[in-house]
Amino acid sequence: MNTQATPSPQFYLTAPATCPYLPGQLERKVFTHLVGPRATEMNDLLTQGGFRRSQNIAYRPACETCRACVSVRILANQFTPTKSMRRVMSINSDLVATVHQSEPSTEQFSLFRRYLDRRHQSGGMSDMSALDYAVMIEDTHVSTRIIEYRKREPGAGIDASKRGELIAVALTDTMSDGLSMVYSFFNPEYEKRSLGTFLILDHVARTRTLGLPHVYLGYWVNGSDKMGYKVRYHPQEHLTPRGWELYQPEASEPVQAET
Repeated sequence: MNTQATPSPQFYLTAPATCPYLPGQLERKVFTHLVGPRATEMNDLLTQGGFRRSQNIAYRPACETCRACVSVRILANQFTPTKSMRRVMSINSDLVATVHQSEPSTEQFSLFRRYLDRRHQSGGMSDMSALDYAVMIEDTHVSTRIIEYRKREPGAGIDASKRGELIAVALTDTMSDGLSMVYSFFNPEYEKRSLGTFLILDHVARTRTLGLPHVYLGYWVNGSDKMGYKVRYHPQEHLTPRGWELYQPEASEPVQAET
């Protein structure tokens, strides 16, 4: 009989670094590695506990003087889109989504670079190479997929084998209680499509189809314009010191649209 205990994950703390969201703040993160046969189980537990995944690393903020980062998840089964969200779904009704194994492609990377060069020129990912992108997609021990969104070719009907233009991509983890949107990007030239909003709405629909309750959006950063869009999707829960609680926005609270 093997009486050796299953190794527990080891957690580490990063050194202070400049916060990318709030001026004048320093960020620190606690992280662990998601490897081995229990990686998917650990990813579930840690995500439900406020962690995010990047490659084979699970991390969460551990800042000493700031608690602005809040984990957000949409209650998919109770979600009702607004009039503007329904319009976004209608505008993008010509898109065909195809789910793939987490394997990178040259076409994906080309779109990824266009997205970064237009939307995140000074971000931490701005200098990523094709190899860096491949590692971001492939370096995982958990249940994750790439979803490609293409324009339907004229006359193709619902035949997804007729590959149209790739205009959006989502890297998505499948969990026991929902979907976690790890990273997504899209063609920034299609501003009128509001593709950022569409990708979230599509994940809500996918989660409901799977019969699961949650779509994990990562961190809402109170005070950061870049993250304001995450509180548009109701009902949603925020992870507080008391656990996951229904979020009730202030009537005067400004909410930024995600395009």
